[in-house]
Amino acid sequence: MSAISMTTIPALLRDAAARYADREALVDRSVEPAVRLSFAELLERADGVARAFVGGGVEPGDRVAIWAPNIWEWPVTQLGLHSAGAVLVPLNTRYKGSEAAYILAKSRARILCCVEGFLDNDYVSMLRAAIAAGELPDLERIVVLRGVAPDDAIGLDEFLAVGDDIEPSVIDERVAALTPSDLSDLLFTSGTTGAPKGVMCTHGQTVRAFDAWGTIVGLESSDRYLIINPFFHSFGYKAGIIASLVKGATMVPLATFDVAQVMATIEAEKITTLPGPPTIFQTIINHAEFDITKLSTLRLAVTGAASVPVQLIRDMGDVLQFEKVLTAYGLTEASGIATVSRHDDTAEVIAHYSGRAIPDVEVAVVDDAGHEVPRGEPGEVVIRGYNIMVGYFEAPEQSAEAIDADGWLHTGDIGVMNADGYLKITDRMKDMFIVGGFNAYPAEIESLLSEHPAIAQSSVVGVPDERMGEVAFAFVVLRPGATADAESIRAWAKEHMANFKVPSRVEIVDAFPLNAAGKVLKYELRDRAGKIVAEGATS
Repeated sequence: MSAISMTTIPALLRDAAARYADREALVDRSVEPAVRLSFAELLERADGVARAFVGGGVEPGDRVAIWAPNIWEWPVTQLGLHSAGAVLVPLNTRYKGSEAAYILAKSRARILCCVEGFLDNDYVSMLRAAIAAGELPDLERIVVLRGVAPDDAIGLDEFLAVGDDIEPSVIDERVAALTPSDLSDLLFTSGTTGAPKGVMCTHGQTVRAFDAWGTIVGLESSDRYLIINPFFHSFGYKAGIIASLVKGATMVPLATFDVAQVMATIEAEKITTLPGPPTIFQTIINHAEFDITKLSTLRLAVTGAASVPVQLIRDMGDVLQFEKVLTAYGLTEASGIATVSRHDDTAEVIAHYSGRAIPDVEVAVVDDAGHEVPRGEPGEVVIRGYNIMVGYFEAPEQSAEAIDADGWLHTGDIGVMNADGYLKITDRMKDMFIVGGFNAYPAEIESLLSEHPAIAQSSVVGVPDERMGEVAFAFVVLRPGATADAESIRAWAKEHMANFKVPSRVEIVDAFPLNAAGKVLKYELRDRAGKIVAEGATS
């Protein structure tokens, strides 16, 4: 185990600044001219933000939220709040006001750092109703990292001035006081309850897990890493920012996915590393502007999903010309990573399996009684090791349900393990499905749909989609006497929930199929949705 893997994120930043001082750490081409920060400059900027947080009254353990796309200000703010001893609470950029307000209230975040104008979203105005209603009593300040700050927020420069009287030694003391067992982040993830739960992970877990990830996938200090995965997700934040700091790679964040922009960035910045969900690579290959001459520097891709077509793995090598393509599996409750494929695996193994356990982590497949099933037979995937979350934030009962007395995290995923210890994810006990790389939870979407004045009940399932992998399909029962059609419900959903949660289709029904206990038979609805989609495709 390396010394780096047993440290804190701010200590990791200082180590990287010492090792790679003048080398490029971060390049942001979303502004003109592009922002280019060396590792030493990244540390300097982060410490400036840390002084502002301290000057603003942030104490160790306080929660600070970031609601912003992949821009240079995100890692600088994240590293700054960590250096002040605060705990990161990332917010999905596609959230609407009520979704963000729930997490801000639940985490009791004292400061929110956001942007104005991303994808035409006015984040500050989205929260005004919740603030006016007294739903965010702990939120003391909103800082606009990029864009014009309205009267009820302050801009980044004004915020940085808050730290002018804070001595650098104060930040050094905060960093020195942090331990690997201190909380680093609170990532909210939804489950069968429909209400997002805050997953508590520590500095030591985060750094150690992505030291392991970076080592296994072969991330190097010479790599230039195009980070398309959003920073608010563990893939972008931990496999992106943290892994890059561990290995000394250059981070090149991309705020939105656009194939022409991706190819231009790869060519201009000599990108070598491009992790992402299968959707991204399939979209690039099939795009009308695809130009292989712009991709000559690519060498490493890391992807992952329940199932990745073998042909896509081959195409990523033959068409996109990656030297190596790997897959991985993880979940927020396991610090974001549990298994990774290896460099000598075949295309078939990489496509069908999500690799084997990272060092010092156990992965098993068990039956309902918790006993390991024979290799090749399906069961629930369980994980045990240093990477397992501390628990859900202020939810001891839900934590105990997720992590058993022997320390095994019950993932809710159904999998099969082969004789070599490679894991294949075959299904989900929890009805979650993945929309273009984003986890979508039926219970949460159903909870949001219940706020529609005409909807009495809803049941959401995932259905296959050629472009996005899976999308939401909602069955809806209307309230007595209410009138609404499918398109008006979808239009309402677009205004009230993140776009990846919006049902691609709404089917209004009189009732749901139920079992003897009165529970909705989701498998029947899933079959019905599949037939409707298939009929629509052939009509």
